[in-house]
Amino acid sequence: MASRKKQEPEQVGNEELFLALSLLEREKGIPVEFMLDKIKKAIATACKNSYGNENVEIRVDEAEGRFDVFLLKDVVEEVENPNREILLDKAKEMDPTVEVGGTVGIQLDTKQFGRVAAQTARNIIRQGIRDSERGQMLQEFQSKHQELVSAVVERVDPKTGALSLRLGKAEAVLPKTEQIGGESVREGDYIKVYVVDVRDTEKGPKAIISRTHPDLVKRMFETEVPEIYDGTVEIKAVSREAGSRTKLAVYSHNPDVDAVGACIGTRGARVSGIVEELGGEKIDIVEYSDDPKEFIAAALSPARVLSVETAEDGSHSCRVTVPDHQLSLAIGNKGQNVRLAARLTGWKIDIKPESGFYGED
Repeated sequence: MASRKKQEPEQVGNEELFLALSLLEREKGIPVEFMLDKIKKAIATACKNSYGNENVEIRVDEAEGRFDVFLLKDVVEEVENPNREILLDKAKEMDPTVEVGGTVGIQLDTKQFGRVAAQTARNIIRQGIRDSERGQMLQEFQSKHQELVSAVVERVDPKTGALSLRLGKAEAVLPKTEQIGGESVREGDYIKVYVVDVRDTEKGPKAIISRTHPDLVKRMFETEVPEIYDGTVEIKAVSREAGSRTKLAVYSHNPDVDAVGACIGTRGARVSGIVEELGGEKIDIVEYSDDPKEFIAAALSPARVLSVETAEDGSHSCRVTVPDHQLSLAIGNKGQNVRLAARLTGWKIDIKPESGFYGED
């Protein structure tokens, strides 16, 4: 009857290895079991390279801080592959009860292959640490996806102007194109950024962050205005030209709560804090309405609107009439006011002075 028996091992001490693994678990959060599995695979690879046989048994005693490695060979009457087979008489020297067809485990002196195995194990451990840190960073980024986060400026690139930021335990880069124009930022400053997207690239997790994104302002109001946070007031739309002006359309689900007033705050305290954070960017807060005419008129604030005529063909275009002296205010500097109002409402807006379009009969 075929039998399988190993030599009684003489334990090999590896206390330092287990101490290192325990330290990694505490500092990096990588489970010891995970790393031991990696080490076992590394040893099997080393055995394959050294002995042409990856069929090994590794006994681990974490409590004692020891492990033993056995190269398993099949017991045969005639050896064809000495790397994987052993003659019966030699096998009996290790296990007198073994028969042909059985298996014996030859305990390896770890010094013989330890260098290769240890180097492979070190590489795998390093990769495991990188993978773990990568996973932790990705998880941290994903938890902040589409959220407003406070970051500290660690470095300002003198050539590109890009900012290297620290977001919790993770790092991210804020390109010059995503910064508010004219804003002066120095190393050590805390700034708020919006995490637009999270990507897992070949070089590791990457957070796409911005200070110009419209949702940055939206998240700021959610933070500053309790009525928005609890759902009483809803931000329906945002349009923004970063560093210059933002328009915010808000709606109250409670008739007793003034949506615009809630966002402005007592003596403008809530909105002024956001304006300061954005370096003086102007913010228009307007009342949202399901009636397009009312919404368009509100969106053109601070200009006063006399009438709104929507196109009869069903296209989202309209003609707005304003008092002559309000025309430049309605259009805004370089067309900014009407441009932001159009983005906010989703309507194409043509503005007409009360006395008629210039050039009209």
